Amino acid sequence: MSNSFWIYVGGMLVALIVACAMFAPKLAPYNPNRQNLGNDLKVFTPDHPLGTDKLGRDILSRTIFGSRISLLVGVSTVGVSISIGLFLGSVSGYFGGWIDQLLMRSVDILLAFPGILLAIAFTALLGPGLNHVILALCLIGWTGYARLVRGEILSSRGQEYVQAARALGCSPARVIIFHLIPNLLPLLLIQATFGLAAAITAEGSLSFLGLGVEPPTASWGSMLNEGRQFLLVAPHLTTYPGLAIMLTVLSLNLLGDALQNRLQSANR
Repeated sequence: MSNSFWIYVGGMLVALIVACAMFAPKLAPYNPNRQNLGNDLKVFTPDHPLGTDKLGRDILSRTIFGSRISLLVGVSTVGVSISIGLFLGSVSGYFGGWIDQLLMRSVDILLAFPGILLAIAFTALLGPGLNHVILALCLIGWTGYARLVRGEILSSRGQEYVQAARALGCSPARVIIFHLIPNLLPLLLIQATFGLAAAITAEGSLSFLGLGVEPPTASWGSMLNEGRQFLLVAPHLTTYPGLAIMLTVLSLNLLGDALQNRLQSANR
């Protein structure tokens, strides 16, 4: 199938998930934190099509509201990581020398440690919470963007259009912002889709370990954590949030792969 088809499929799935997050109060049939202890661990009822959890809370409502947390963490992490990586990678690639060595060795040190372990250590140190999760993921997320930007600027800074801009007296900041960075935007967009998927998975992992958002806030990872003790008697508690994470990550990866193939085809 063509790249356009997969871009369409991935884009539609992402748009559907974003719409669920934006209109969660209107789409969710119940308050996600509403408890009904007399109606706990139901697999399916007409009032609760996806069942209820151990506190009688509606799984459908909590899954819909959980998309807000995942997308908020993903978009915030990617936005901050791109900003940091774009700045440091541009400076490193354009000026080179000791600046490049200092910044890239710092990146190498961070990449020497497993990213999820650094995030776990950071959130364990500061305690659980949405802001701490975002900070932890940004701490390790900017390195990939910095290396990507540095590599592209290293290969582009000797091009004729850059030399012409320098000859006209453009400052390094102007050359980077108006001549080099615009050419990086397609690559950054592709990298951002993969980064968004990775951030959502990492947030789910941290919340599953109890280091993410604090109860009773609905989060796909925390729903998995709450449901694991009932895995044999009420598997629906983990099935639906797990499917939500899988569908979101799959749609972002489909979109990213299709955009990458389109860019490679255009450059041939």
